[in-house]
Amino acid sequence: MTNAPIVARRPSGRDARRAERSGPLPDHLRPVKPGMTSGRYRPLSDSDVQQIHHTALRLLSEVGLADATPSGIEIMTKAGATLSSQGRLLYPQSLVEDTLAKAARNFILHGQDRKHDLEPWGKRAYFGTAGAAVNVVEADGKYRQSTIQDLYDIGRIVDLMDHIHFFQRAVVPRDIPDPFEMDFNTCYASVMSTTKHVGSSWVQTEQLEASLEMLHMIAGGEKQWRDRPFVSQSNCFVVPPMKFATDACRCLEVAVQGGMPVLLLSAGQAGATAPAALAGALAQEVAEVLAGLVYVNAIKPGHPAIFGTWCFVSDLRTGAMSGGSPEQALLSSAAGQMSNFYDLTGGTASGMTDSKIIDGQSGAEKALNHALVGNSGVNMIYESAGMHASLLGYSLESLLIDNDIIGAAQRTIKGIEVSEERLSFETIKDVCLNGPGHFLGSGQTLQLMQTEYLYPAVGDRRSPNEWTEQGSTNVTERARRKVAEILATHYPAHVPEAIDAQIRSRYPVRLPREGMRPKA
Repeated sequence: MTNAPIVARRPSGRDARRAERSGPLPDHLRPVKPGMTSGRYRPLSDSDVQQIHHTALRLLSEVGLADATPSGIEIMTKAGATLSSQGRLLYPQSLVEDTLAKAARNFILHGQDRKHDLEPWGKRAYFGTAGAAVNVVEADGKYRQSTIQDLYDIGRIVDLMDHIHFFQRAVVPRDIPDPFEMDFNTCYASVMSTTKHVGSSWVQTEQLEASLEMLHMIAGGEKQWRDRPFVSQSNCFVVPPMKFATDACRCLEVAVQGGMPVLLLSAGQAGATAPAALAGALAQEVAEVLAGLVYVNAIKPGHPAIFGTWCFVSDLRTGAMSGGSPEQALLSSAAGQMSNFYDLTGGTASGMTDSKIIDGQSGAEKALNHALVGNSGVNMIYESAGMHASLLGYSLESLLIDNDIIGAAQRTIKGIEVSEERLSFETIKDVCLNGPGHFLGSGQTLQLMQTEYLYPAVGDRRSPNEWTEQGSTNVTERARRKVAEILATHYPAHVPEAIDAQIRSRYPVRLPREGMRPKA
């Protein structure tokens, strides 16, 4: 038996509507928007939250943190911490409570373009990238070392993604071995690639100070930078369990003094650097980030700081990280509840699939994590697009696929609007009594097709015949073509060439100019 030949169809009204939907929508018509209010998913009861909070207070007052720098000891003991005979900083409950009372709230995370400003307070949810992947995963599944050009290319794709709201450094430029040049160029490539808010990190204060000088140049001066700081510092100030990281603490102090918002990041791994019990892992990380909050506010009360409980998970059979696990979804969601409890801007991680390539496992793990974490009430969701192999690999094609997944998760955040009009009594009555017996052409359907329904950019909803007729492509192939199109056409030019020339004359910029311009 042979298959019937496929006959080409004439363009239909459905094709026209599909083409219309593929174009950009004005903001007022978008079915989902950045910063929608979430919080419907609560894995912890109110009693659970209180128990975790009180355990964190006990850990801070009775165990404390080791290995503080001399400057950190001076800063925090002046604020009310004490140094134990074992050399650990202890934090009385009153100090933590005083810090929580004066900690920054309702601060904006600025973009270079004001339309990308984020308002991460309450339970408003934003999704973005992050990480330090050392490999790029090609569309064919092969791994290679990541470069500074990869970082820039990721940023300019993010610049066009509707559902990815900020860009934090996603890969390590392994073609730049010098630590100073690596950190400086990471910040440079990030701010040149997008007008969205950027996050980056630094190992030494010298790299950060040079980067701040560059950011002043881009902003138009130090005052302009301090008025609208468009880069935040991702700072792993703590080495779980309960120890300070010396170099990161020094960079933390410089960032606060330099007017840069700080992501206070504790990344304990349950079963390895945090207890295997999920509640214990969360309590430890809450304690660690509360210590960081004391640190920041002792330097400068009310400085913008993100409560970054990034609770990672181990596969206890091997000890390896399991970023796509259901336990990861639970911990990240619970972290969102804890930041809501403190009424602080909260940040956590989601979307770190264990799969090495784009496949069913990666889609399932990312969708589960994003749907739950996105609905937990956390404000800043990091690692949410492009990641593979539990943060070891990064895929540009996944960046586009994950944009669709995040959009779908955002649609669940928006929920169902119930009103007299949306209950549709008159619409049902008219269709049933006056025909035609279906709702495809009703005025309400046409009105809501843009505002109520979200359509994927690279996901496929065609019939099997249409899909076959148009090449039988899978989602990876469609994403690969879109990546190629973006990289061939989108070259952000928000930083004037004269400013770029000044930066290049002063600092060792390793991103080639030809990689930032269309090919002749």
